Amino acid sequence: MASDLKKKTAKGMFWSAVERFSTQGIQFLFGIVLARLLTPADYGVIAMLTIFLAICQTFIDSGFANAIIRKIDRTEKDMATMFFFNIGMSLVCYAILFFTAPFIASFYNMPELTLVLRVLALRLIVQSFSTVQVTNLTIKIDFKKQAKISLASAIISGIVGIGFAYNGYGVWSLVIQALFCSTFNAFLYWLTVRWHPQCFFDKESFKNLFSYGSKLLISGLLDTVYNNLYPLVIGKFYTPAQLGAFAKADHFSQFPSQNIMRILHRVSFPVLSALQNDPQRMRNSFLKFINYSALIIFPLMLGLLALSKPMTLLLLTERWKEMIPLLQILCIAMMWYPVHAINLNILQVLGRSDLFLKLEVIKKVIGLAILLITLPIGITAMCIGQIVDSILGLFINTYYSKKFINAGIGEQLKFLFPTLFNSTAMAAIILVINNFMPQDEYGLQIGVGLTVGILYYLTTNYLFNKDVFKEILSLLKKS
Repeated sequence: MASDLKKKTAKGMFWSAVERFSTQGIQFLFGIVLARLLTPADYGVIAMLTIFLAICQTFIDSGFANAIIRKIDRTEKDMATMFFFNIGMSLVCYAILFFTAPFIASFYNMPELTLVLRVLALRLIVQSFSTVQVTNLTIKIDFKKQAKISLASAIISGIVGIGFAYNGYGVWSLVIQALFCSTFNAFLYWLTVRWHPQCFFDKESFKNLFSYGSKLLISGLLDTVYNNLYPLVIGKFYTPAQLGAFAKADHFSQFPSQNIMRILHRVSFPVLSALQNDPQRMRNSFLKFINYSALIIFPLMLGLLALSKPMTLLLLTERWKEMIPLLQILCIAMMWYPVHAINLNILQVLGRSDLFLKLEVIKKVIGLAILLITLPIGITAMCIGQIVDSILGLFINTYYSKKFINAGIGEQLKFLFPTLFNSTAMAAIILVINNFMPQDEYGLQIGVGLTVGILYYLTTNYLFNKDVFKEILSLLKKS
């Protein structure tokens, strides 16, 4: 059984990584082309609406997927209940957004936002039709099918978006791309996963799922509102172009961080759930996930920091140069989030969504205070505040890891610090080398920086961290 679980974990990590990075990689590449065709202000318009769509999506999910994944005796009634609840809630949310769109547009003093929001919000309804299919594949730790579906959707929608942008549709290019991606994605899930509801909404099943999911819903709302407060206040107090620069910097910094976090969450949650009755094995697996996350995310984020200037100027042109210092700061803040996610998984696995909620409330109060302090100073100060928020959040999230599986901040830092030191040295070497190169040769700086950074990091890990290095290679081979 242990061998089978390890094999599933390896395959899950590999295909989850393929799904996330192939899809997001394609979207990233298409996004670069779109950014060269569109303006920061176009991206700023979409960023203004993100918080409203994200809040609605949190209500639609309501923690039901996680509740079903961790439920050992899940039934068809549970699946059908989640299916009809998601669709019903998506219709309610769309109706609310449709009628409040003029007020949201008035808040930003941009009347054109009314129609944009009403059209863009249609994706909430479309996405709700495929949540059960996604959950079923996640339970089976089958991310291979998800990888294929997501990749196909990203490619088709990316081509459509670029076509509209090239023909001068501006912000509507981004709206149409998002709608097309959601629609094609849902269609492929129904085509691939042969599931349809065998029964209707069940009241008892709903009570059971909601008793667990409701606490995740509240914490999810807190997280969603807080994570999207920055675009909200920047959009209100600064220009759409400034918001667009921040949004693009935030997107670039989240590309590696959030994808690694989602991979580790999607794989570690079902794996740790299977070990919830064996605390020692759970602790060992938990610390391995912590180690793996650092080995991957730290060099990615600090490498991105070191290469942010030539990368931005080469890929996005001078039009986006204001985002460079913001991106560098956000890289430091975002590099800790995969570690946050693994710590929070412990509480979800143990069914302590009440404690999960408690931690979220504490962190959001601190984060809101930091935002209010930095808002009058400027966008750069707000980004620096995110670093402070991230570090404080790490200490808070590890409190219950210490209590339940004896793996607190001190134990975790033993795994994190060597990789942090090594990754920082790698980034410093890249910065020093690029400083002596022609400053207008952006492609050369990126090429040399990547080559030197990768060679340094792989060599030092092989020499000084050989056991973990070999274990990761072994997992990749098994996958």
